[in-house]
Order: sequence, then C-alpha cells, then structure tokens
Amino acid sequence: MFKPAALFIGLRYTRAKRRNHFISFISAISIIGIALGMTVLITVLSVMNGFDREIKNRVFSMVPPITLSSDTGYVSGWQPLQKTLMQVPTVTAAAPFVTGEILLNYSGSTQPSILFGVLPDEEKTVSQVANKMVQGQLNNLQAGKFGIVLGEDLANRLFAKMGDKVTVITPQVSMSPVGIIPRYKQFTVVGIFRAGSGFGFDRGIGFIQLNDAQKLLGLGSNISGLHLNIQDVFAAQQVAHRLASELTPNVSITTWADQFGEFFHAVQLEKTMMFFILLLIIAVAAFNLVSTLIMIVSEKESDIAILRTFGATPRMIMMTFMVQGGLVGLLGTLLGLLGGLSLASNVTDIVNWIEHVFHVQFLSSNVYFVNYLPSKIEAGDVIKISAAALILSFLATIYPAWRASKTDPVESLRYE
Repeated sequence: MFKPAALFIGLRYTRAKRRNHFISFISAISIIGIALGMTVLITVLSVMNGFDREIKNRVFSMVPPITLSSDTGYVSGWQPLQKTLMQVPTVTAAAPFVTGEILLNYSGSTQPSILFGVLPDEEKTVSQVANKMVQGQLNNLQAGKFGIVLGEDLANRLFAKMGDKVTVITPQVSMSPVGIIPRYKQFTVVGIFRAGSGFGFDRGIGFIQLNDAQKLLGLGSNISGLHLNIQDVFAAQQVAHRLASELTPNVSITTWADQFGEFFHAVQLEKTMMFFILLLIIAVAAFNLVSTLIMIVSEKESDIAILRTFGATPRMIMMTFMVQGGLVGLLGTLLGLLGGLSLASNVTDIVNWIEHVFHVQFLSSNVYFVNYLPSKIEAGDVIKISAAALILSFLATIYPAWRASKTDPVESLRYE
C-alpha cells in the first residue's frame, strides 16, 4: 500500500531499535509525562465539576431563581399579580411567601432563624424542600394548626423532636398592662428537613403555613413576595430585567445570582486557573520531545545526508521527524485519555476505599459541602485537554525537525 515517504520513514524510525538507549528512555519519559499530566488534569477538572454540581444542587434546591417583593415590605392583592406572572412565557411557577426574622426557643435553648410562611402545594413548584424531608412532610403544614418544619441542624441545636412545641418570638410587640412585650406563639414541630451543610439552610430556616405566618407577623392578607421558577435558572438575570421593565416601579426583583453569583464565579475562575496550572505539566512533558528529537537528529545525520543525496527535499526531512515526534505525542495523549477517564470515573470509589481501609476522612461536609469526593466528566473538558496535549506536542517537534531539514549532506558524510 502506498505511503508518503516522510510518513513511511518516520514510522520506520519509531519502530526501529535505537542504538542509543538513553534516547529511548527520554522518549518513554516524554510519553509517560504527557499521559500523567493528562490523567491528573482530567481527574482534577472532573472533581471540580463534581463539586460544582453538588453545590448547585444544594443552592437551586432551596433558593428560587427569582424573588419578587415590594419596597414597602409587603405585597397586597397578590393573586392577580401571580396570574400575571404565570402568563410570562419563561415563568413556570409563582408561589407566595411570608418571611421574617425570629427567635426560636425550646428546652432552654434559643436560636435565631429566618421563618418562611408558604403554601405547601405551591412551594413544591419553586423549591425542593418537600423532597429534603427526613421526618414528616411539608404537607403537614395546615392553616390554623400552627405547625413548623425545621432544618435538621436547627432542630438539633434546639434539642427539638417531632411533636415538640417550640416558641416562636417575633420582633413585633404587643401592648399589655405590664408594658410592651414581644409577640410570641407556640408551634408544633411537624417536620424536619436536611438540605445539606455549607450554606446554612439546615441551621437557619424554618417553614410554617402561609396563613399562620400572616397572623403571626400581623400582615393580614398581605404577603412578603412571590418566589418564581423559570425554565432556565441561568437566564434569571435576563428574565428579571424583563419583569422589572413590565411591572410597577416599587417592585423589587432579586435572583439567585445576587446571593450566590460571586461564589459560583469564584469556583469557575478557580477551575480555569487550575486548568492552566496543570497544563504546565503536559507542557513540560511535551517539550521533552525537543531534546529527544534533537538527539535523534544528531544520531541520524548520516541517514539524513543519504536521503538528501537520493533527492529528499528539506520539507520531506522535516515532515519525517515531525511524524516521529507527533507519534510520541499522540501515544502519550491516548494513554493519558484512557488513564484520565478511568481514574475520574472511579475516583469516588477509590477515595471511599482508602478512607475505609485506613479509617481516615479526607472530606467533611462542614467544610467541603459534601463528605465524599464527587466527580463529573464533561466532554468539553476532555476535548480541550486532548487538543492542548496534541498541539503542545506538535509545537515541540517543529524546531528539531527544522534543524534536521537544514542538515548539510556534505558535512555529514565527510568523515563517514
């Protein structure tokens, strides 16, 4: 079968046993270095993607994409507004809420909390708190029953369990014969949820029924605002701008990005910097090809001279050694791709096994949001890493191949 001469000779040089074993050793080191760099880079980025996924799951499960409230502190006649919002094409759900800062007291322990009054059936459309219940159900919140759903950490700090009656103390005050006293009400614990540590949801949030919250906070039939769910949470800013232009000026609109946007931006920046830092490992290994090919060129000077006397052009000589160096880079890239995908796919099980065998814990949910090492392989990252390794390998072959093409056959064969 016909092969271009440069390709044939380059492959032949690669398969041939070299007399200089040191050159073979350097070539092997280059291949291993590229493969190792790719393996590390694919694994690290996959782990960072896994952390990013877990964090977003925690945030988006509890924080609605868009929150609509009023500059006056309350929204009156909210039912028509809810219907208007539901007519916006990108809005999939709108649920009313009442919120306020309170103190919870039980068994001598007092804890601050943010209280949300919700309609359980409608709250399910804008958050996943109903799916985070570890005891009881969100539907246990019924008007007039004065039930409360607490985060797991908050319940533990209060030493409260299902069925216990906790006292809710509000900033509002009531006049009495003995003076001004805080307004308070006893609520029965009817559910406990666990959203995961890291953002304080379990430690600082409680839910009660909307009507009970209106009575407790003295809002009458008014609400604090509406939580909106949309088709694409990452388009929250655009949807918010659109709503702001269509609604009355006294409406205040915030998105999840206003609360956590800087955090996710920092995570993305860290991932980008990690990509370039670890790419240097591949760059160092790839440029080992420079020294390897220069030594090969020096060893093959007589061969190059003979090829030149047979009519080989400088371009053909250059392509010959670029094929040889490119093959080393391609082999390292393929091995790194295989190793990276294998390690990234099993890194969670590997770390869990190490923790089990040596009785250690590398990750704590109190610090890293999760107590295991997550991993998520993204095709885009793998493609970028593979392309970078191949490009760096190709660049590393240019100078030695160019130097080989400039070999003078007369000088090379003078002493042969």
